[in-house]
Amino acid sequence: MPDHPGLTRRRFLSMTATTFAAGTTGLVPFSRRRDAMNDAAAGVAQQTGSGKTAVRPFHVNFSDEELSDLRKRIKATRWPTRELVKDAAQGVQLSTVQKLAQYWATDYDWRKCEARLNAVPNFITEIDGIDIHFIHARSKHENALPMIVTHGWPGSIVEQLKIIEPLTNPTAHGGTSADAFHVVVPSLPGHGFSAKPTVLGWDPIRIAKAWVVLMKRVGYSKFVAQGGDWGNAVTEQMALLKAPELLGIHTNMPATVPADIAKSLNAGGAPPQGLSPDEKGAYEQLDFFYKNGLGYAGEMSHRPQTLYALEDSPVGLAGWMLDHDARSQEMIARVFDGKSEGLSRDDVLDNVSLYWLTGTAVSSARLYWESKLAFFAPKGVPIPVAVSVFPDEIYAAPKSWTERAYPKLIHYNRLPKGGHFAAWEQPTAFVSEMRASFKSFRGAAAAASSDR
Repeated sequence: MPDHPGLTRRRFLSMTATTFAAGTTGLVPFSRRRDAMNDAAAGVAQQTGSGKTAVRPFHVNFSDEELSDLRKRIKATRWPTRELVKDAAQGVQLSTVQKLAQYWATDYDWRKCEARLNAVPNFITEIDGIDIHFIHARSKHENALPMIVTHGWPGSIVEQLKIIEPLTNPTAHGGTSADAFHVVVPSLPGHGFSAKPTVLGWDPIRIAKAWVVLMKRVGYSKFVAQGGDWGNAVTEQMALLKAPELLGIHTNMPATVPADIAKSLNAGGAPPQGLSPDEKGAYEQLDFFYKNGLGYAGEMSHRPQTLYALEDSPVGLAGWMLDHDARSQEMIARVFDGKSEGLSRDDVLDNVSLYWLTGTAVSSARLYWESKLAFFAPKGVPIPVAVSVFPDEIYAAPKSWTERAYPKLIHYNRLPKGGHFAAWEQPTAFVSEMRASFKSFRGAAAAASSDR
């Protein structure tokens, strides 16, 4: 996600396989359909008879030929020699990726993920010139609180599939009707089933503006927002827009690093004197990440178009996506060694397969090139903020930093387990955090709903 402090000067410091609209389109390979979506937007709108901003139903169904091609490419992988160290210091280890590839090519079943995607309501609508895909799951409970949840990289809407049912149907998942949410989960532009931008400028600020339009378009005059990774950047920018519809936000990867801490990290030295144990721990996590974990961000923020290999080799794409942060990589390695973890082998491959089948390796990388935000620097968010801290995140934000970064902090909790992909890895804890974080906003949302 974020760039190294030393690289921030330039970037950070400062339809599916088939779309169902007026009927089923032909089984054209998704790669050709996906790239044609922007050009065909006007035609699709004419089919629905409701104009470009119509909300059109969307269905996922990749062809057998596309899945067969994926397996063939995995089996044809030309492997490098084994790393020369006994750990992951040189990158994702050969044994991990070979186990992943073996399972992917022989036992993994994309159709199961496809069925889960189609089990929730999917839609497409054009905003600011491009088609935006989103899941929109409404609760049966009348006073449910509307919430938009934004994924990051190398994540996708797959991250949120586990939380939709318990958020929308709390009485079946240990909660009460007062815990209910209406849930909107969009695909970032250039990711998943959303269109690939054909013009410059689709940064987190522009995406934030589009998300406010989206929530109003689907009928919500008051709502809350949640995000981690790029989802946090977009969600914070929604707050900075001061849209009157946005009541508050939640983040599981907050931007809280004080200026003096950022300066010390940029120098690459020892932490400043006088830090509390939590602050020192966060400093050490960030120092490790900046020194050892930012190769992917440096390349994508400067040269995203160079990543041709990711569009040509599914195993190359998987290796690149696994090498996001050390703790997640270690967890995924354990998963492919047969250990039981927050994610399963199928979870991991559902996400990688989505990137492969939609051909979004390079288009998603361009978000790093577009963004000019200092990723971990406080932005002066003026509205209520809730924060959940998972211990294996890139850094576990101390409460002291969080209180300074968010003057209207309404919830702060340190969880005992979980990492970067919080909703995906620890859905039960994540859902509990959403219920606690946004409890105070339910009256305002209910009043807005009754006024419509």
